Amino acid sequence: MDTDKTAKLSFEAALSRLESVVDAMEQGDVPLAELLAKYEEGSKLLKACEARLKDAEMKIEKLRKAKDGGTAFEPIESRRAE
Repeated sequence: MDTDKTAKLSFEAALSRLESVVDAMEQGDVPLAELLAKYEEGSKLLKACEARLKDAEMKIEKLRKAKDGGTAFEPIESRRAE
């Protein structure tokens, strides 16, 4: 899975795919070349999940720090894992 496709996945879809990759790697009957490809895919998925979680955390902090006590929300531009 390339970086563009990984970046378009929802958090839940990326996490589910990451769990599938890890399960396949843990089974131990994967050829080395395929294992390396799965490791690379897993790394990209992990970065995508981490970026989405960080974005969510930043949005929550922004909501908490609203100066007027109301709910001021400004979208934060998402950082994509490369």
